[in-house]
Amino acid sequence: CGIVSVDTHCRPVVRHRVAMFYAPGFDPYLILAQIACMQSLLYLTLGLWLVLLTALSGYPLASISERQVFSHNAMRLSLEHGWIPLVAYLINAVCGALALCLIVERAKKCLDFTATFYCLHMVGCWAHSGFPTSLEWWLTNVASIVVMALLGETLCMKREMQEIFLPSAGAAYSRVGRRNSDPSDGV
Repeated sequence: CGIVSVDTHCRPVVRHRVAMFYAPGFDPYLILAQIACMQSLLYLTLGLWLVLLTALSGYPLASISERQVFSHNAMRLSLEHGWIPLVAYLINAVCGALALCLIVERAKKCLDFTATFYCLHMVGCWAHSGFPTSLEWWLTNVASIVVMALLGETLCMKREMQEIFLPSAGAAYSRVGRRNSDPSDGV
């Protein structure tokens, strides 16, 4: 069952079942924490997908490096195992959509957080190996942005459209510990 509280603007905040209504305003610390959480989680899951796909394809795990994450040259279909980062990025976009639903929780913010992740990723790639010139890199990242943003918005909208659980006053009152009056109790 959800816990219902009221924020300072008298808007319900429901925890554990559906967390939807928020106090209006700009909270830079929350936004920075969400960005840091998204960046960390997406790079972690990307690394896990790279390890899993490399192991399943039979290549040695020693071939995994930061180059597969940050080098646009590693994402080429002409390379022997250049397909691995491409597939890992696309699968990671689905994981990113799930992370958006859990961390950001708002459909209207999904595109913002998706664009932020991929812009920061592009800056990291640029710092690591120069400006990305690979067509495969651009197509993979654009496809990943589209998948992550649209799927994230869809998941968040489904979550936002769920009914909000509000316990009835009688049920909440009886759970506090008050016994039902029974004439045979002598009360």
